[in-house]
Amino acid sequence: MEQFQELLSANPLLLLAYLFGSVTFIMGLKMLSHPDSARKGNLIAAAGMIVAIFATIFLYEYKEEGQPVKLHNYVWIFGGLLLGTIMGWMAAKKVQMTAMPEMVSLFNGMGGACAMLISLIEFRNDSVPPTGKMIIIVLGMIIGTVSFAGSIVAWGKLAGKVKDRTIPGGQMINFALFAGIIGLSIAVIGHFVPDMPYLFYGILALAAMYGILFVMPIGGADMPVVISLLNSFTGVAAAFGGFLYNNPVMLTGGILVGSAGTILTILMCTAMNRSLKNVLIGSFGAQAATGGGSGKEQGHYKEISLTDSAVLLAYAEKVIIIPGYGLAVAQAQHICHELEKVLEEKGVEVLYGIHPVAGRMPGHMNVLLAEADVPYDKLLEMEDANDQMSTTNVVLILGANDVVNPAAKDDPSSPIYGMPILEVEKADHVIVNKRSMKPGYAGIENDLFFKPKTSMLFGDAKKVLQEMVTELKQL
Repeated sequence: MEQFQELLSANPLLLLAYLFGSVTFIMGLKMLSHPDSARKGNLIAAAGMIVAIFATIFLYEYKEEGQPVKLHNYVWIFGGLLLGTIMGWMAAKKVQMTAMPEMVSLFNGMGGACAMLISLIEFRNDSVPPTGKMIIIVLGMIIGTVSFAGSIVAWGKLAGKVKDRTIPGGQMINFALFAGIIGLSIAVIGHFVPDMPYLFYGILALAAMYGILFVMPIGGADMPVVISLLNSFTGVAAAFGGFLYNNPVMLTGGILVGSAGTILTILMCTAMNRSLKNVLIGSFGAQAATGGGSGKEQGHYKEISLTDSAVLLAYAEKVIIIPGYGLAVAQAQHICHELEKVLEEKGVEVLYGIHPVAGRMPGHMNVLLAEADVPYDKLLEMEDANDQMSTTNVVLILGANDVVNPAAKDDPSSPIYGMPILEVEKADHVIVNKRSMKPGYAGIENDLFFKPKTSMLFGDAKKVLQEMVTELKQL
């Protein structure tokens, strides 16, 4: 591996393939910034990856006893590629949109596992590597392991298989694990002890424990931020693999994923008006699930019939739809788009208000509505949507909860206090579609449901919207 750079110089075609892959990654990421070009950008980046993979398989050479040797274990290589392709293709085709967040987390975990395995293999090949290489191996292994373990826990939490658990003294345990990881890493990198392999695997075990305990207490409302953060971890770990192999395409891809994930994490924390430290330590979703809301007397809510809702929407001039996870659970994005078209035929302006952390992963609602071919220019970011609330006749909330909870603005005792929300109370009327009065993912009561302007429309979002479309067509 040490001669890899020289071999690149001796094989310009391989270097050209890697350059092509790096450029397509950058182009693809740029095109992902807009829904109209996102699909094409994804395909371009995938094409670059395919070129880089096959160039490595057929053009890469390494030295064995001083002689250049090409890869020859093609059965194992293509067997693994075929198996992974089939499994990934089938999983992606079968996954429901409601399960997309946990699939993203699971796939991200597999990336972390790959980075971890690279470090393990390189350590086994050279148990006493130079200090510089050892730093890269250890860091790649730690970050990859934390990303893998944390992503698997996040997958379990999103899938409902793992519950939020606050371990007594959990923060002190995490600090102790982190200190242990740092101490053992210094010992291994500095070659201060003779039994280095045992210490190396000890670091692996501590990193896995840290990844599990790091994510376990974080509440549901913070999961989009955690997924974004773990994604950046995987990118950084992959970049260390690129350093390890002097591989420009691996390095470029890792840097892009790591930097994009970090920026997205910061933006989402800003959108929630919380620091990353507060998200990781505060865990307001987990606290709220056990501690509840403010505990104050809420009063009574009022219901609205399906017919009255349809009439209210039909005679409005402007309607803003607020989608949430309940819309995804009901798989109602297509009928929601049909509702939008029916209202527009009646002269109603229809827009969508999108909160940055609505759903279970970054951009969840954007992906959901894009699947239903909702025009992108109708999707308003939170700030733009709030600017238009005061001129809106009706806000229709479909399965959203915490992102419209006014307690975030006016109740200092609320765990979500300080988080920017969609200010739906500025509209003339608010219709909230929910299955029940059960609290949202943050586990706290929603003050909005008891406000004078708010009317509750209970039922499954898909069924309610189908009946509403029927009512509207008869008006």
